[in-house]
Amino acid sequence: MCGIAGFVGSISRDWLAQANQLQSHRGPDDSGSWSVPGVGLAHTRLSILDITPLGHQPMASEDGRWQLVFNGEIYNFRELRA
Repeated sequence: MCGIAGFVGSISRDWLAQANQLQSHRGPDDSGSWSVPGVGLAHTRLSILDITPLGHQPMASEDGRWQLVFNGEIYNFRELRA
């Protein structure tokens, strides 16, 4: 199972790194973080269906404006892709 951490407010990037370290047992296959002043997201990944780097999180929208972390599998991904 993956791990997710985040903050809104005045927490540092060091906090995100510590959060990912503490939850590394939940997702040993990959980890990532993203932050701007006042907001941060962190994610550790357990690869089950998609074992490629394409599942790296946080995921960014095409223009980079939006960031996303989520925990779970999209089981109807074949239908959605079509």
